[in-house]
Amino acid sequence: MTDINRFYIDGAWITPCGTQTMPILNPATNSRIGTVTLGNAADVDRAVAAAKAAFETWGFAPKPERRAYLLRLLEISVAREEEMAQAITAEMGAPISLSREQQAASGTGHLRAFLYALDAIKEEETLPNGDILSHEPIGVCGLITPWNWPVNQIALKVIPALAAGNTCVLKPSEHTPLSAHLYAEMIHEAGFPKGVFNLVFGDGPTVGAALSRHPDVAMMSFTGSTRAGISVTKNAADSVKRVALELGGKSPNIIFADADLEARVSEGVLECFANTGQSCNAPTRMLVERSVYDRAVELAAQAARAQAVGDPLEEGNHIGPLFDQIQYERVQRMIQKGIEEGARLVVGGLGKPQGFEAGWYVKPTLFADVRNDMSIAQEEIFGPVLVMIPFDSEEEAIAIANDTPYGLDAYLATNNAARAARVARRLRAGGIHINGRATDYGSPFGGFKQSGNGREGGAYGLAEFYEVKVRPPFQP
Repeated sequence: MTDINRFYIDGAWITPCGTQTMPILNPATNSRIGTVTLGNAADVDRAVAAAKAAFETWGFAPKPERRAYLLRLLEISVAREEEMAQAITAEMGAPISLSREQQAASGTGHLRAFLYALDAIKEEETLPNGDILSHEPIGVCGLITPWNWPVNQIALKVIPALAAGNTCVLKPSEHTPLSAHLYAEMIHEAGFPKGVFNLVFGDGPTVGAALSRHPDVAMMSFTGSTRAGISVTKNAADSVKRVALELGGKSPNIIFADADLEARVSEGVLECFANTGQSCNAPTRMLVERSVYDRAVELAAQAARAQAVGDPLEEGNHIGPLFDQIQYERVQRMIQKGIEEGARLVVGGLGKPQGFEAGWYVKPTLFADVRNDMSIAQEEIFGPVLVMIPFDSEEEAIAIANDTPYGLDAYLATNNAARAARVARRLRAGGIHINGRATDYGSPFGGFKQSGNGREGGAYGLAEFYEVKVRPPFQP
């Protein structure tokens, strides 16, 4: 059992003001593996005060000094990557191979990319008109991160905030405190000055709202549901602070008849099911040209039936459980809704896979003959549920793909380079995957429409944490 009953504030582990606790649960067994204490507004006040005081020095630290701390953090992150992977597997059920190769590895991958971005940015430059432009830190940043990719999102916020000279208060998901606590340990081990980084555990309505409303917080960066992102924005409005949001998605995967059908369909199914479907940019709507649609359904069914479900502690390419009971019940309701709306259930369905009754496991599920106005095609399910929709023309495919409130990622498959470029240009999404290839660390990540605003990762993610100041050249 792990009891997390200290917050990291002003360079020390301290007893929180809040006294409410909640269990840390292992979703594979539904067993309690620890307890976390939840903070309150007084804890936020202490953390923000520490960050505000630290900004008076950290905000003016030269780039080489900030970079040196980040390099030390990189060394520590690499050395403790296995610890991070084990923590993520225990608290949110990601299979250990996924935790090692993608979840924990994302922390070091993003850190390296931000170091390149920091090296490249000119924090002061002369404009063509002779004026001098400077990039300067914003101030105290409030950072709220989710449970589904815990360290990935912490790294995408904490690293650029500190690299740019800001100080921060992190409120990670209260459901995945093990990885966040470990990250705070690594920050401390790296020797960052006290108050530069602060960690407060708590729920959204209490700690998240207090952080968003706080008058001394200059920026909020939030990743989570669109509903919660709207709440953060409203809470931040009275103090006119900057707000960056990375929210939900319902990503289309357009497969044209000239694509390598066997490869792209199987790949699309596995990509949708990865992380047990709990990724905001998962390709959950597979749009297939009608001339090859029936064959694509057969191939998708084969891939879905072959998708193994297993113990997260075992290595391999299987998927683990959903994160918790609430998520399990939501996925069950959405599967039931798909059946009621008339979609054809091809693989999976309601209930748990045989032999996995203890944890929050679900059956990998495939629906065919889906209309884009059905709930399962419009709402984010956040589980291993793929819907298939036929289309007749390129124009129709683009129209269906864009017919969603979201615009995070979009996927397309074709052997025609001109078509790939043409369709990619018209898709209303922040990131495009083509023929199975995604973008890499250092590229910007973020969405259009209700998928959020701003970008995370690399130079664009770093730029989110700077203010821009301009002045004329000095003349006596």
